Amino acid sequence: MRMRLVSVFISLVLIVCAPLAAQGQAFETKAKQVYLLDAETGTVLFAKDENAAVPPASLAKLMTMEVVFDAIRKNELTLETEFPVSEHAWRTGGAPSGTSTMFAALKSRVRVVDLIQGVTVQLANDACIILGEGMTGSEEAFAKRMTERARELGLSASVFRNATGLPDPGNKTSMRDLALLAQHIHSSYPDFFKYYAQTEFEWNKILQRNRMPLISANIGVDGFATGFAEGFGYGNVATMQKDGRRVFLALGGLATDKERVEETRKILDWSMAAFEKKRLFEAGDTLGEASVYGGTVSHVALLTRDPVDVLVPVNNPDRLSAKVIYRWPLLTPVEAGVKVGTLRIWNGERLLREVPVETAAAVGEGTLTSRATDALQELLLFWL
Repeated sequence: MRMRLVSVFISLVLIVCAPLAAQGQAFETKAKQVYLLDAETGTVLFAKDENAAVPPASLAKLMTMEVVFDAIRKNELTLETEFPVSEHAWRTGGAPSGTSTMFAALKSRVRVVDLIQGVTVQLANDACIILGEGMTGSEEAFAKRMTERARELGLSASVFRNATGLPDPGNKTSMRDLALLAQHIHSSYPDFFKYYAQTEFEWNKILQRNRMPLISANIGVDGFATGFAEGFGYGNVATMQKDGRRVFLALGGLATDKERVEETRKILDWSMAAFEKKRLFEAGDTLGEASVYGGTVSHVALLTRDPVDVLVPVNNPDRLSAKVIYRWPLLTPVEAGVKVGTLRIWNGERLLREVPVETAAAVGEGTLTSRATDALQELLLFWL
């Protein structure tokens, strides 16, 4: 039995506004890599070399925190758990290191809740190492766990060799991975996301301000982190909520800190002003049919469980295209409500978003005659 991916093309008669392909020349940024995502619809609003492998620098700490938040959710530790400050943590990320630190004292013990705030507000390297060593016994083992967790989340471009993002040739990520990771943290850990919005954090009588300058600008930015790497430049991961909309942005390759702030704000402002939402399909709309092998019927309708919306620019009208991708043919028995494919929505060569599609009804096994007929048809197709 040979199966293959096939496409069911869908005609969108709705005339909407052209997204990125038409806007690519109209909007420009100094950033070398960008990935901008709308939270509600999942529409990619802007992308520029988003899959390029780049050093994460301190942006790796988003993955550090995701592993910690996931461990708390699984009851592996609590906010009140205390971890010791090793000499490695103190020298590599603490006061002697000259890097971003929360100044945890050598051989002291620090609560997880304080370490989390040290990372989310101050991007403290000592806090990352203390958490990594406390949870897995060594920073190396924790970095391995970070990479494994990234794979579980579908972040295929990310590899981590330490918990901090400090220079290591093995550290790499992409702007796409970072934006998707930020979106995941926001949606999966609302109780912990609040720490990113703190304008300052005082611990052990030391007051430290949030290293994300746009947090205190009162423009709607309420997370996440900044980063810098030699040879790569300045980068940012940010999320902004305004007028009922939220976006996630990752960008990198900027020459100065000032340029990073300016470009981040410019892109975020543009994302809020230049787009409008269009509904393409209602929940339960039939998107097409999938062939069924050896069933009581030869086809089953495919539908989307939720409404399908995209964000499109307010100018430059054009047509969108969409198609359903599934593995042909479906094998009986087929259950109703099972995900069997993906709806992909495009503007030109730009993929805007992907939506799961599922079967509208169940299909049982057919008669011996119908199965023989389908087998013959499959054999004929094989030789075509």
